[in-house]
Amino acid sequence: MNTNEYLSKVLAAQSLTDQDPEVNELQTHRQEIEDLIYSKYAPTIRYGGSRAKGTMIRAAYDLDLPCYFSHDDTSGGETLKDIFGNISAALQTQYTVVPKNSALRVYGASKEKPDLHIDVVPGRFIDDSEKDAFLYCSSADKERQKTNLDVHIKHVRGSGVREAIKLMKYWRFRNSILLKHFVLELLVIDLLKNKKTSVLADQLIHVWTKLRDEVEDIKVEDPANPTGNDLCDLWNDEIKKEVSAVAKTTLDLIDRYGWQDVFGPVEEKTESVSIIGNLNRAASAAAVKPKPWACE
Repeated sequence: MNTNEYLSKVLAAQSLTDQDPEVNELQTHRQEIEDLIYSKYAPTIRYGGSRAKGTMIRAAYDLDLPCYFSHDDTSGGETLKDIFGNISAALQTQYTVVPKNSALRVYGASKEKPDLHIDVVPGRFIDDSEKDAFLYCSSADKERQKTNLDVHIKHVRGSGVREAIKLMKYWRFRNSILLKHFVLELLVIDLLKNKKTSVLADQLIHVWTKLRDEVEDIKVEDPANPTGNDLCDLWNDEIKKEVSAVAKTTLDLIDRYGWQDVFGPVEEKTESVSIIGNLNRAASAAAVKPKPWACE
């Protein structure tokens, strides 16, 4: 088995389809959460994040549910902060909710508080076109940021490098790197803009080499608001140092031992044998010890 055949098998093992139990469970929880919100308010709710972009992986999957009110609809609150708080309060009637910067992480209400892998993202459309939207920011200098869900989805789905993005997300997971998926996607797309036709192995080597050697020169911009949304906090010196160090280690591992030391062993995905246990074992065998402060 050559390198690209191996990487294809890693991708296949990490793939999630509508028939997989993880996705079925997500869809069930999504419907329940939507029904709860719609019982109180009338926003627009749709798929966002990796599900909509086509970059979801089994090892680290989440479902973003943008929950946007019309620009003149104040039923959810007069301000973005009010909307954020009121949607949180509605969810808390049946779930445990943990606020993030612009999203609400939803957990089960049982004693174990199981992670449902769902983030609800409240916001308000800017105008009647219902394209651009404002989100509340709880931990930023400004209390709102402009975004555009369709621009984000189109940017990733049309990038031509989604397979490389998925493998880089798996690399991030196995090494517990403190880097947001959103920023990682933007980095990979930019670094591979002239490498779209290269084979996967060459694409990954190129990305890791750039991260190892030129990380200080790499910039990230939000395609939905390049000049208005400052991503420096998500791509700061500490994160750059971490990413560069792991990229160096990864390239060294490939040179010395081969690709399986990066992504671990894989098994054929069959209808009768689950691969989840194998993937968990592979993740635990990662060459770089996971850190407890890794985030989504």
